[in-house]
Amino acid sequence: MPGYDVVALGSAIVDLLALVDAPTLAGTGLVPGTMTLIDADEAERLWSVADGGALVAGGSAANTCVGVAALGGRVAFVGRVGDDDLGRAFADDLALAGVTFEAPPAVPDAPTARCVVFVTPDGERTMRTSLGAASLLDVHCVDESLVAGVGFVYLEGYLWDSATAAPALHRAIEAGRAGGSRVALSLSDPGCVERHGDEFRELLGAGAVDLVFGNEAEVTTLTGDSSFDGAAAAMAKLVPMAALTRGAAGSVVVRGPDSWAVPAAPVHHVVDTTGAGDLYAAGFLVGAVRGLHPVGCARLGGLAAADVISALGARPHGEIEAAAREAGLLP
Repeated sequence: MPGYDVVALGSAIVDLLALVDAPTLAGTGLVPGTMTLIDADEAERLWSVADGGALVAGGSAANTCVGVAALGGRVAFVGRVGDDDLGRAFADDLALAGVTFEAPPAVPDAPTARCVVFVTPDGERTMRTSLGAASLLDVHCVDESLVAGVGFVYLEGYLWDSATAAPALHRAIEAGRAGGSRVALSLSDPGCVERHGDEFRELLGAGAVDLVFGNEAEVTTLTGDSSFDGAAAAMAKLVPMAALTRGAAGSVVVRGPDSWAVPAAPVHHVVDTTGAGDLYAAGFLVGAVRGLHPVGCARLGGLAAADVISALGARPHGEIEAAAREAGLLP
């Protein structure tokens, strides 16, 4: 078994990305800029509205895995799909991207998860997700030898929405740390933090997590501080290191008493912000595994994020490893 830089656990989701104008989005009844879980019937309705969009394998942690691979990292993804065409397409897509898909047996009676992503001209995304088979990840899906001795075990916060997945995440944490791996957690979404903040704070308080990724809304929700500066200071006391993203304002990394503000990488035109946080995490993780200073990690994350928001979809569009080498961020 190869030594992986990152092994990620996440929701295996196929995304349907559709560019829509504001009136069309308003006609769906959705609140712009939000992510909400829906049932299979609602997914079918929105799937028809988004007809003609781009169909790609997605899911937050899977997007991060593709970013890690695009930067030359060795990476594996653990998630569940259904025994259907979308599940097979998801597996094929990860393989083409250079990601090892450590898939438990396909679920015969649950469809592969799907997410309808409406992108308006300002680049904002509105997402509705039907979890299907993705929510059936459980402790039996976690190979303890897989998560031991890797650079990072990366956990997608969204998985705490699944009653069966939460124990699997705890098993991955315990086995990973016992095997010398570091653990990274993505807070995923402000709503996710509202639902599971107590569990996240308990994990951080127990010293189970080495690195947290979150945006301004997520960390203020987690810490209860109304200001970003207050939330960043609180995060420095909760976790050994936190990488906090602020959109066009770049990111702030806190590690104990130290903090670094890193500007965003330049982007000529923002097309779609889907996956910006996922790709930032990919760059940061690769930098951390390579031993970069936190500022270098944040710069590498910013470079990857800038690439993904310059076109439609949550996957790298350019040769980001070559760009990182040219910028002196990778040897």
